Amino acid sequence: MKVLLDENLDHALRHLLGPHEVVTVAYMGWASLKNGELLRTAEESRVDVFLTGDGTLSYEQNLSGRRLAVVALSAIQLPIIRKHLPTIIAALDNAAPGSFQVVDCGTFSRKKQPRPVTEDQ
Repeated sequence: MKVLLDENLDHALRHLLGPHEVVTVAYMGWASLKNGELLRTAEESRVDVFLTGDGTLSYEQNLSGRRLAVVALSAIQLPIIRKHLPTIIAALDNAAPGSFQVVDCGTFSRKKQPRPVTEDQ
């Protein structure tokens, strides 16, 4: 299966997606293309799945009738994504043309967790 990795995902992810042939938007020279044109160009190049961190793509693009599937990740940071690789690979394996799936990888937060209160405080 040929997978196109969006610009908003770490390129190191392409080596972690099992047996899939993974190319990046930058490698293909498509970095300047907007979503609709990018999807059309990817289909013409026989891409099977577009993997992105853009969860709103299904609202912005009509995916019915598309020859490729879209899989969106809820997080784009590689340390978070790494923990969910089996789920991501399963979503790629099961992706059907014209479908849109979101893989819940959790989210990244910069908020510090509150420290527990101890008796000494």
